[in-house]
Amino acid sequence: MSNMIQFVANYDDLSTDKGFQFKFHCDQCRNGYMSRFQPNAIGIAGSLISAAGNFFSGLSGVENAAYQIQRAVGGKAHDEALEKAVLEGKQSFKQCTHCGHWVCPDVCWNASAGLCEACAPDEQESLRSLQAQATREQIRTKTCATDYTQNIDFYGKAALLQCPSCQGKLAADQKFCPSCGTANPAAKTQERFCTGCGTGLKPEQKFCADCGTKN
Repeated sequence: MSNMIQFVANYDDLSTDKGFQFKFHCDQCRNGYMSRFQPNAIGIAGSLISAAGNFFSGLSGVENAAYQIQRAVGGKAHDEALEKAVLEGKQSFKQCTHCGHWVCPDVCWNASAGLCEACAPDEQESLRSLQAQATREQIRTKTCATDYTQNIDFYGKAALLQCPSCQGKLAADQKFCPSCGTANPAAKTQERFCTGCGTGLKPEQKFCADCGTKN
């Protein structure tokens, strides 16, 4: 009887006056097993008698009905049903000899070690879990180390470019790289002016459109 009590330390009693049923839970993941419903012939008969008493006896019949239900759910029939359910439920759980917990065999039991996974974690599962965690951390580290804003103009200036010599950052309107002093080709092409009238010229223009001066 002590083994049964140890096993049913984690269960729900779903019994009613109509019959008995119990739900057993894994001590770790809380997944469960529900025993088959066991009808209670005494409880059903008691309920019918109580209903008849209630019809003829008024309030006293209601009190008697509640008493009959308590009698039907509890007592020897309930204990026998619980014992039967425990024997049935034990087939769906494993007991760890190290911690004494009853666990489900599919999720929380390490069959190779003969212990629950809380006492003897599965090596392959633990390895895969640590690998996944390390991968997430590495992705985060590399992502944070990458500058995704290097070509964004936050201050309303011209678009940022790369120096052809040192790959440093420089604005399109800068004539020279601030890091190495290399001339900025983009700035050269942007600052062509007519030698006759000073009008800005496009890179492909040979003559000024305003005064006709050759440039």
